[in-house]
Amino acid sequence: MTSRNPNVRKSTGELQPIGELLKDIVLDTKDPVAQGGFTQIPNFVLQMGSLSAGAKVAYAMFLRYAWHNDYCFPGQERLGKDIGVSRSRVSEYITELKDAGLVSVKRRGLNQTNIYKIHFKVKKKRG
Repeated sequence: MTSRNPNVRKSTGELQPIGELLKDIVLDTKDPVAQGGFTQIPNFVLQMGSLSAGAKVAYAMFLRYAWHNDYCFPGQERLGKDIGVSRSRVSEYITELKDAGLVSVKRRGLNQTNIYKIHFKVKKKRG
């Protein structure tokens, strides 16, 4: 039995990734949100008074890098460039996020970026 779904690869029967299906689509818009996308930040993170604004932006960037995963591995230079701060400031923000329990860091070794595991567990309120 063959699939008639055009989104299924004929050779393997697997669904094609959305990126393959949309690679030829170009948005004809000047809207920066539509062009660049967006990242959602949980309200509880935005409302954490113990975190600096910079740490919240760094967390947002981790979410952006991770996209649909629970980890990412940007270099600190890259993160600093993307948010407009120095590498030492990025290190401070990462320490804040670790101390708040929002991320954990796994060092991979010389000349390799760290892996940042994003802790995002929403628990039901008791009551």
